[in-house]
Amino acid sequence: MNLKPYLITGGAGFIGSNFIHHALDVRSDWRIVNLDALTYSGNPANLTGLPPECADRHRLVQGDIRDPELLQRLFRENRFSGVIHFAAESHVDRSILGPDLFLETNVMGTFRLLEAAKAFWAAEGKPEDFRFIHISTDEVYGSLGPDGLFTEQTPYDPSSPYSASKAGSDHLVKAYFRTYDLPVVVTNCSNNYGPYQFPEKLIPLMILNILEEKPLPVYGDGKNVRDWLYVRDHCEALMAALDKGVPGETYNIGGNEERRNIDIIHLLCETMDARLDRSGAAAGKRLIRFVADRPGHDRRYAIDASKIRETLDWRPRHGFEEALEATVDWYLSHMDWVNAVRTGLYRKWMKDNYDDRVEK
Repeated sequence: MNLKPYLITGGAGFIGSNFIHHALDVRSDWRIVNLDALTYSGNPANLTGLPPECADRHRLVQGDIRDPELLQRLFRENRFSGVIHFAAESHVDRSILGPDLFLETNVMGTFRLLEAAKAFWAAEGKPEDFRFIHISTDEVYGSLGPDGLFTEQTPYDPSSPYSASKAGSDHLVKAYFRTYDLPVVVTNCSNNYGPYQFPEKLIPLMILNILEEKPLPVYGDGKNVRDWLYVRDHCEALMAALDKGVPGETYNIGGNEERRNIDIIHLLCETMDARLDRSGAAAGKRLIRFVADRPGHDRRYAIDASKIRETLDWRPRHGFEEALEATVDWYLSHMDWVNAVRTGLYRKWMKDNYDDRVEK
């Protein structure tokens, strides 16, 4: 069988590794080159569960998307059928403390990748079936009031260095379609959750802190609202965007599951209490600690996913409560993975970022 080669950037991270598991499962004709810098949140262990029969269809390359010579070599040697671009610095709190790396990776890294893809695509005679899928975030749109939804026409209004860097990368990708006709598709997703998410993010952080009876830090009043998307539903949406997405178009991907942060934490406490047989004075809610809000904290995000639903026939298959329980069970049954990723460096970052925010 002639395998179709795809370049996946950031494929050892949370969403990227889930996508690779999904792609190798549903696309027997794919061969994946996974380019990942393997920084703190990129973990080869995310890919150790691949079936043995897929081993020869996945190759992990440690490298930086800002390295033009590496990119040119990979395109030349593999003649990719497409690029699925996950690689990014993605944590808002880290971007506030150190924005430089976010601009370097998210803007300059995307630029280098676009340049390499454009040069290869042109040299190959501009094949019509080549695609460059750029995975972005709903945070580029800024903050919503109590009503309304983000659509693909919502003006960009980023609030953090992270979201500003992703907005910049989105604009670059769209410019390469308008200027060079490079067949790009941009997706903007809501908050993901599920297996392999690095435990600095809300849901895995709370699961593990409840397990270990550590404080549960809640920014501000905890009433910030996010739309939540199970990562495996997101992977299916990305496959639909690759197969049927129109070059130059943007597709918003959301779970239609708006929740306040404090309500998610309460639900996680109840779910974990049931798993751990805790109640009364030992219940998880006793661990909740309201901390000083972070700068530029957007109040509400909510996605209108009607475009991808109506034009690409995608919709999420998992309800929030069902998928959240599955996520809890995954973390509880993968503590070896958890302990391996929570290095001393990560624990120091958590201490530096949260300890001085606790309201005494």
